[in-house]
Amino acid sequence: MKPDSPASTDAPQFRRPTRRPEDPLPPPPRRPYPGPRQGAWRPGRAVGERGGYPRTRPFERPGYGPRPYPNRPPYRPRRTPPPAVPAAPARAAADPQLHQRLQRVKLFLCDVDGILTDAGVYMGGAEETKRFNIRDGFGLRLLQRQGVKVGWVSHRASVATTRRAEDLQVDFLHQSPGSKVAAIEGLLAQTQLTWDEVCFMGDDLVDLGALKRAGLAVTVNQAIPEAKALAHYVTRAAGGHGAVREVAEMILKAQDKWAPLLAEYSA
Repeated sequence: MKPDSPASTDAPQFRRPTRRPEDPLPPPPRRPYPGPRQGAWRPGRAVGERGGYPRTRPFERPGYGPRPYPNRPPYRPRRTPPPAVPAAPARAAADPQLHQRLQRVKLFLCDVDGILTDAGVYMGGAEETKRFNIRDGFGLRLLQRQGVKVGWVSHRASVATTRRAEDLQVDFLHQSPGSKVAAIEGLLAQTQLTWDEVCFMGDDLVDLGALKRAGLAVTVNQAIPEAKALAHYVTRAAGGHGAVREVAEMILKAQDKWAPLLAEYSA
C-alpha cells in the first residue's frame, strides 16, 4: 500500500521540501563544455554565423557544409598571365645561289666598325682603342694563304684600325669619309677584278651601295633592316664575335680549300 494512501494513517507522511526565501540558491547543474560562445569567430567558421554547426569556408574545408553564397562559384585566385616574350628577329633566308657566289670570291672586303668589332669605341686615354676578335684575324690570314685578297673599307680613320691592319698584313686599307663604292672600284681597277668576284660585309647606311653591287653581300644580325634586305647571307655570329671567321670558313669550304688546311694543322 502506498505511503500517502488515506487508508494508512499510522505511516509517516513525507512532503517535498519547499525553499524558503531566506535559503541560498542551489548551484547550477554541471553540463559539458558547449564550446565558444555564439558569434565568436574561429578558424573554419564564417564571420557573422550564429547558432548551429558553424559553416566552413570553401577554401578551408572543401566539401563540408553549404557555401555562404550557394549561387557564387568557388573562389579561385586570379592568376596574372606571364609577360609576353618578344620573338627573336627572323633571319633572312639564304640566297639559293649562295654556293656559286662563294666559289667566285677572289677579293674579300669588309667594314670595320660593327663587322670586325662590336661597334664600340673606347675613349678616355691618349687615343681611342677597339676590341678585335682573334679568330676573325686568323680567318683573314687563312684566306690570304689560299690566294684570296683581303681589304678593309672604313668610313672613318682610326689609329687602332691602322695598327690592327698592319698586324694582320691586310692587302688593302681604306679609311676615308667618302663613297665606299668609289673606293672599291679603285681597288677593282688595281686588281683587275669585277664586282661579281667581291665579297663585301657591311652593316650600316654607308655600306648599302657596296652591298648592292657585290657578288656576295654579307651582313650581321645586328645590322639595319636595309642592309639585311640587300644581303645574300646573314651571319649567325655577331659583329666582332666571329662573324668574319664564319664567312671566311664558308668561302674556303666552297672552294675546296678547307680540307688542305685541316690536314696541315692536324699533322
